[in-house]
Amino acid sequence: MENLDSKYIKKLDEIAEKIQASDELALYIEEEEEEQYNELRQTFEPLIQEVHEEVAENNPLQLDEFERKLLDEKFEGLYLPRILGYAVLRGELTENVKYARPQDHFKDILIAISNSSNFEMLKPRIGQALQIGFALSSDIWSTNIINNLPNKRVVYFLQSQKLEKYRDVRARQAGYDKFAKQFESLVFHTAEFPDSVASLITLTPSLKSFLHLRAEEKKDNASLMPHIIKLVSNENLYGEREFIELLLLIGLFYDLPEAGTKALSSAINNVRETNKDFDLTFFNILEEMQESEHVISAENQKRFSNLIDKTKKDELSKYFKTLDIINSKGYIDEQAIDAARDYYYQHEGLSIQNRCLRNAIFANFRRVFNNLIPSEYTEYFELNKTITNYINIFSNQKFNQDVKSLCLVYIKKLLKFYTDKRGRDYQDIKKFVSSTFQDLGFMNQKELIELFKTRRKKKEEA
Repeated sequence: MENLDSKYIKKLDEIAEKIQASDELALYIEEEEEEQYNELRQTFEPLIQEVHEEVAENNPLQLDEFERKLLDEKFEGLYLPRILGYAVLRGELTENVKYARPQDHFKDILIAISNSSNFEMLKPRIGQALQIGFALSSDIWSTNIINNLPNKRVVYFLQSQKLEKYRDVRARQAGYDKFAKQFESLVFHTAEFPDSVASLITLTPSLKSFLHLRAEEKKDNASLMPHIIKLVSNENLYGEREFIELLLLIGLFYDLPEAGTKALSSAINNVRETNKDFDLTFFNILEEMQESEHVISAENQKRFSNLIDKTKKDELSKYFKTLDIINSKGYIDEQAIDAARDYYYQHEGLSIQNRCLRNAIFANFRRVFNNLIPSEYTEYFELNKTITNYINIFSNQKFNQDVKSLCLVYIKKLLKFYTDKRGRDYQDIKKFVSSTFQDLGFMNQKELIELFKTRRKKKEEA
């Protein structure tokens, strides 16, 4: 985390002064009605939101400190329900859909709201955040917070937000997903960079999510660079699997300044030398990333390849030398196919290196199919030649099934688009698919007949 920049402190102080001097606040103090408080909200929360968005975009590591400034009573509780929701969603979850660690930021905001003189005005806007936050926290942790509050009326309300239905993991997941959907378009994520082995192990999951998000949304990450450089330069972390995870993620997805590139390259190559299990660890991490929701493009692979000392004779050099050929020539080129074949045949079929190569090739097919529109079906006909080449090289059932799924989704899209069964397009597609799907073992004759079978519409009841 970072201290809040003086320019943001100044902006918040100016907003606080305007709030305290406003006619809206004076009227609310006099009337103490929800309508007046809502007018206060409508006037000043957009100003706070504007600064929050600026911090989130350009200095995300300062968000905690920014939000802590808002806990001051001079802001009259404005924007606290929003940041309570942010705090709920930032926590790292376990497989059991529980927080991996207690969420102190959530606790601090909750206590500030509970002690606010404007609690009754804030209460209608915090229910769902509390229900999910309590559901994800341990019962002991949340009970301790609630029972230490002095106001019994507040205590009773908070206790009512601990819902029995969320004891079921499926209900927790559904509730969390529904709540998170409300925040999809908002930028509010932050993270902490580790500086020791203990903090590396603890912080890596949330830091990975944060770094993936910032890279995929193409944010301005200039403010992260000093922290990234400091992280990758920390030799005390060289022996840890989590460190290799972060090196791979940063190397694939982040363009660093010259000093950062040198530091990252040095770290990768030094870890290769000092970690005797580096190859196996690296490829296992790479496979996990390939099979996740995060897309690794040819550009990402080139970026990482440029960081590697390929004079070192190890599996990493062999793999990326092969990818260099595939990415420079294009995976449909004969030289690329030959390079893939040569590399593949040097390893056992089910080896981790071969699994990673299959995943890299499949990612190319997936990218093409995701962008292929029905009118471009002749390009699919051409692509099938390359598909056949790789299927023959890999001789792998999972790869075949994954490719079949891609093809089948596209074929069904074509059949919805070309509905005239006597038309030339439909007939060309049917002829091609009937032949190639059998040759590749994707479908048998009976399944193909079913695929092209006319679906009769059900007669409407009189």
